[in-house]
Amino acid sequence: EPAARKRRPKGHFAAGRAKRPRGGGRQLEAGMRGILITCNMNERKCVGEAYSLLGEYGDLLYGPEQFSDHEERLSGSEREEDEDDVEAALKKEVGQIRASTEQKLRRFQSVESGANNVVFIRTRGIEPENLVHHILKDMHATKKKKTRVILRMLPISGTCKAFMEDMKKYTETFFEPWFKAPNKGTFQIVYKARNNSHMSREEVIKELAGIVGSLNPENKVDLNNPQYTIVVEIIKNVCCLSVVKDYVLFRKYNLQEVVKSNKDDTQKNPSSLTEDQNSKVVKSETEEKSSKEVKQENR
Repeated sequence: EPAARKRRPKGHFAAGRAKRPRGGGRQLEAGMRGILITCNMNERKCVGEAYSLLGEYGDLLYGPEQFSDHEERLSGSEREEDEDDVEAALKKEVGQIRASTEQKLRRFQSVESGANNVVFIRTRGIEPENLVHHILKDMHATKKKKTRVILRMLPISGTCKAFMEDMKKYTETFFEPWFKAPNKGTFQIVYKARNNSHMSREEVIKELAGIVGSLNPENKVDLNNPQYTIVVEIIKNVCCLSVVKDYVLFRKYNLQEVVKSNKDDTQKNPSSLTEDQNSKVVKSETEEKSSKEVKQENR
């Protein structure tokens, strides 16, 4: 008997002591909607920042979360009956706890993404693209920095299995609200894959662009300033999709970059100055030169 115990493999009891994933057992899978967030090395703090930021703007757009209470709906006669029967009261209380727990599903819930430095916040009862666009629009206007570790925040309007046939079948209906005639627009496709080696970037972009073109031939590719950006984020065997606006204006939906002032932009990239700004710069330089020449003549 002792010899048999010694010969047991080291991992014999490992299954019982396995660590729970960061998402508390919930994992990103096909059929979910939410917000994909990238960070830099501190996922726990990233989740905290995400809950705070999304909660703030979620309450503004949709109002505070409301939870119904079963106890408030109990009539007086039902309560009296429960008091008469202790066992029934106990069963009812357990049922109420379970029901209230099920009803108190949060508006935002973190799930295991399947990739390092990536957090996925599952959403319920809201439109993730509208919420994220509102956040970025406000931060772009106010230039107020509200996060430290969150980098990019991408709304995910739909998810499917990360296989070409599944993606083609799913996107044929997923793209309709934006690109099916009479709807049309210019677009680009941005692609990122994590922990996945069986998908081809070129093939995915080619196939999805073909589907957009088949919905309406007037849909055209624009890589400089498109009306819509199709975001394709693949993590393991899950494909996350969204169609967003103002992707270039909001710096690829980067919360750190979107709050930077326009002065920072022009210093880094002088070519981004408008014609009017260039003419003012040239004018000021010529005025300075002329004033110097006049002073020299006076002297």
